[in-house]
Amino acid sequence: MSKRALVTGITGQDGAYLSQLLLSKGYEVYGAVRRTSSINTARLADLGIDKDIKTVEFDLLEMSNILRVVEQTKPDEIYNLAAQSFVATSFEQPIYTGSVDGLGVTRVLEAIRTLGKGIRFYQASTSEMFGKVQATPQSETTPFYPRSPYGAAKLYAHWMTVNYREAYDIHASSGILFNHESPLRGTEFVTRKITLALARIQCGEAREVRLGNLAAKRDWGFAGDYVEGMWRMVQQPKADDYILATGETHSVEEFVCLAAAALGMEITFEGDGLQRVGRDGKTGRPIVVVDPAFFRPTEVDLLLGNPHKATTALGWQRKVSFQQLVEDMARKDFDRVRDGCLRY
Repeated sequence: MSKRALVTGITGQDGAYLSQLLLSKGYEVYGAVRRTSSINTARLADLGIDKDIKTVEFDLLEMSNILRVVEQTKPDEIYNLAAQSFVATSFEQPIYTGSVDGLGVTRVLEAIRTLGKGIRFYQASTSEMFGKVQATPQSETTPFYPRSPYGAAKLYAHWMTVNYREAYDIHASSGILFNHESPLRGTEFVTRKITLALARIQCGEAREVRLGNLAAKRDWGFAGDYVEGMWRMVQQPKADDYILATGETHSVEEFVCLAAAALGMEITFEGDGLQRVGRDGKTGRPIVVVDPAFFRPTEVDLLLGNPHKATTALGWQRKVSFQQLVEDMARKDFDRVRDGCLRY
């Protein structure tokens, strides 16, 4: 008999890749979606799996709804990927972010405790919990110091996952994932904002891209690799917390240069701080402009993960390099802009 999985946030990047993986392993997949006027299943369609998912209406703010969905779908595994996931937005909507990203997770854990402790649970934690990093690289034992309402809410959910695991013997694991990107990433995220803007510039549809902290460094990997790590965590005999990361760090500026090169563009940077600008290597025209509006009230300058525990205990490792990831994203966006097919 096939396993049954309930995946929240299924229409997002991670939800789509995870669903693809689970279906390939013979799972029956239920996709939890918020009730809205329209549901964007474009990512699922791009992977060719939109017809293979059974969708259910689900809201992390409503306890009774969570209980009903879990009782009706009777999942063997729940993967909680749903969240208010934009760091910048969390500063503008801190209470909503806390309700969804923090208390929402507690509601799911409480539903598992109430209806069946045999359900295995995965919580999508984040490297943003490290924030003002206390050690580099960051491991599972590095102290947390979130620098945004998003990071703080995720940290609450992380510790509640640990607490329910220890207090009620629930198989609940947290994946502390460092930045993971793909051509399915939303345009609200800086990586996709960069590749889409450069594609539009190359196609003559835009003149520049405005960014925040070009010096910020992140540990970027491919989302398709990371969802395998999620699944591996849930399959372990004993639940635990694991970091998924590449162990490499690259700046936003590096990301820009690699994406531009993939599209046959050359960008030369000059100046410092707010005056730093990236110019077209051929015409000298400004293409990349630093805009203070995109700086966070509290910045996170460096995130670098140590994936040793996941590598040794789970047998997990990333397959796609940073350069390949950036090139794939840039070329996919160029094709979308050229063909006039931009669905997310």
